Amino acid sequence: MKRIGILCASDTELTPFLKCMRVCQIREKAMLRFYEGTIYQIPVVAVYSGVCKVNAAIAAELLIEDFSVDAVINAGTAGGIDPNVRLFDTIIAERSVYHDTAGDILTEFHPWMPSSSFPSDGELLSKGRKYAETSKYPVLFGTIATGERFIENEDRDRIRRAYSSLAVDMETAAAAHVCYVNGVPFLAVRSITDTGGDDGEAAFEKNCERASEIAAEVTMGLLREWI
Repeated sequence: MKRIGILCASDTELTPFLKCMRVCQIREKAMLRFYEGTIYQIPVVAVYSGVCKVNAAIAAELLIEDFSVDAVINAGTAGGIDPNVRLFDTIIAERSVYHDTAGDILTEFHPWMPSSSFPSDGELLSKGRKYAETSKYPVLFGTIATGERFIENEDRDRIRRAYSSLAVDMETAAAAHVCYVNGVPFLAVRSITDTGGDDGEAAFEKNCERASEIAAEVTMGLLREWI
């Protein structure tokens, strides 16, 4: 059976997984704590990386190199920037992009991509779409844009227009980048903590715990499709 890496940015995002996980071993590496065990009899390794791109990339690389996961799912929270995205909707990324990096950095230099977006794994997306048919939570599919800061209202429209993105966060594209160069399947599952009508940081703090629970439930529903 495939071994799945579950990568969260924060301990709040990881906690719902640990509540449902049978933990067999805890290992520490690069100041991170990796929980090895099972969810629904599926072998998993779960970790929270800390926020921002480099931390996510470190954790993703370790999941691949040290724990030999067969796929990485980046689960947690995000800010909604499309007008149709509502609080606590869950976005499953069809692709991810950097909104704070020039696109030609990825196409003209390593890893010489055909475009500046990172496609999600087709099989994982298929599992997500199947789960979404019966999910009790709204699940949307589209683009997540990643950058190194909270997005205030004046930037939401700019990013949405430039990347046709539904949501923004600080980690997804970085984890996808690592998976891309390693040839490892990747998917992001992010539930919305704030939208255009909210104060981004304040709404995030208020809604993070509930959004994290929803993202974990959607992710674990997706994992059940593997059984």
